Parts: sequence; C-alpha cells; structure tokens
Amino acid sequence: MLTHLRLRDFRCFDTAAVEFAPDATLFLGANGEGKTTILEAACVLLRLQSQRSTSLAPAVQIGKKSFLVAGDFDGHELEFRYGPLRRRVTFDHIEQRTLGEYLRIARVVSFANSDIDLVRGSSETRRRYLDFLGSQINPGYRPTLRSYERTLRARNALLKSPVPRPTERAAYDLPLVQHGAQLVRFRKELAILLSPLTSNAYKQITGGREKFELRFFPGVGENFAHDLEQSREEELRLRQTVVGPHRDDLALLVDEMPAPQFGSEGQQRSVALALKVAQARAFEITGDQTAPLLLVDDIFGELDIARRNALLDNLPAASQKLITATAMPWRDNLPAGTIYELHDRRLGRL
Repeated sequence: MLTHLRLRDFRCFDTAAVEFAPDATLFLGANGEGKTTILEAACVLLRLQSQRSTSLAPAVQIGKKSFLVAGDFDGHELEFRYGPLRRRVTFDHIEQRTLGEYLRIARVVSFANSDIDLVRGSSETRRRYLDFLGSQINPGYRPTLRSYERTLRARNALLKSPVPRPTERAAYDLPLVQHGAQLVRFRKELAILLSPLTSNAYKQITGGREKFELRFFPGVGENFAHDLEQSREEELRLRQTVVGPHRDDLALLVDEMPAPQFGSEGQQRSVALALKVAQARAFEITGDQTAPLLLVDDIFGELDIARRNALLDNLPAASQKLITATAMPWRDNLPAGTIYELHDRRLGRL
C-alpha cells in the first residue's frame, strides 16, 4: 500500500504531505483546489508517468525548474526528481540506473472524466490505454514500445528530410519490423485478456441491458515487412510511415454498433468505465499478486446514482483507493479510511 506521499514544486503545491489509509482515502473540495494533482503525483511516483498527459513538463510548478515526489510503498522508500535536463530515481535511498526494480513493485489504474476520450477520442488515446496496462503486466512491453517509438521517430525524420536518403531510411526498416511485430503481438494478447473483462464490467455497470464487445484492429497485417515494402509510394508522398502499430486501434461495440458514432451519452460513459474496471481486474487474471492502486478522480457528477454505486461496488475489494469528489451525499456507506478536505489548496482532515 501507498502510506505516505510528499510533493515539492508539483503543479499548484509548493509543498504538501499526505497520509493514506490502507483501504480508501477520500479527498473533498471544490474544483481547482488540487485534488487531481494529488492523484497525479501518486501516479508519477509509482509509474514515473502521468495519467493526465504524455509529458511531465507541465507538472513542474510555474517559475520552478524541477519537482520532487516521494513516498512509501510496501515498505520501500521511493523518490523521483524531475527536471528538463535530468531525472533522478531513488529506490530505498539508492539511485537507480535502470528502472526495472523500481517499476516492478506498484500497479496503478486511473479513473477520470477524461476517460470518455477512450470512446470519443483518437486511436492514440486507446493505444495509451493498452500501453499503460501492458507496461505493468509484461516486463518486455515498455522496452519494446520505447524501441519502436525511437525507431519510428528516426525513420519519419528521414522521410521528412528535404534530401532523399533511401539507404539510411532502409537501415531502420529491420528494427522497425522487429520491434513493431512484437508490439502488435503484445497488444493482441492484451485485447484477448481485456475482451471478456470489459464485457462483464459493462454488464455489471448497466444492469445487463446491452451487450458490449471489444475488438483489436492492428495497424499492420501479419507480414509487417511486406506491408512496409508495399507502402513505399504512399509514405514518400505523405513523408511518414503509414503502416505499423502506431496505427493500432480498438473497436468498441454496443449491441454490435460502434459506440463512438451511435452510443448515447450514458452508453459511452459506461463503456469508458468498463474499460477501466477491466484494467483493474486484469491484474487478478494474470496472477499478479500486487493489487493496483485505484485513482478515482471526480467522475461521479457525470453518472446517475445507480451507475455511481455500481462502479464503486465493482471495484476490486483488495485495491487501495484514492477518491476525489466535490461531495458524496448519494453514498450511504462512504469508504472507510481517511477523509481530507481541500480549501485554499490546503489539506485538512475531517
């Protein structure tokens, strides 16, 4: 469990220190008081990435050069210092040259209003959803993803060059295919894992009124090398790599109809919730003994009372939960544990 969290120069907080209960900790306050920032800091500490953005640079407080997040998880002291020129990761007071041991100890799943973008947004949002889970359950996922992304950036830079460099570009084809084919395999396995979990979660959240189905659509065929060769003319015209796992996507179907185009507001939000509940349940299916920390960020105002309670009732009981809300008068049995109130960006216990 995450027992303590300390921040310095992180978004709206000069400094802050929080203690967490082993089951649930609730943060109440108006919008803009920093509730989401506390949850983001917990995610950054445990996963070295934000659930809110692809870059950590916006988390540095305006006017400051770096931020610090530190805390205690499962008896280990964790610390992460981030600056534009250097990142320093410390595990039990020892600076880490590699991140494997640090990232191995904690799992995180985040719920937020912005999760609706999983349904309405671009394919990039859905790939990030797969990547965030895959990096936590498969040790080979993160290095494969990073290697593919580096190769893709270098290859695209050559395609955009004003001077054609076919020999240099061809040198990136083999690593692109090798890393890309492995990444597609990983994502296919994730989709197979998640498909029944999302269907069941959707059924529980909606009371079984509709059927939900998740399908994986790869951005490349079975023979990546062949598809890459066949796309030469188009990629030279568009000056970018046009096939590969950077085009992977998920189809989200409610009663066999695409939820983004035909789903109602309630259906789309239920799909987004089902996707996140499935993430939380995936760790149990894979035999992972570490229950994920659940970050539940002020999502209740967009749901009717039945869906609010169904969501809370279907979260894994073994997981520690950090929950934010403006108020929770609709919940008779509030989660046991610590309750904080934020006012003027200061924390006070109730």
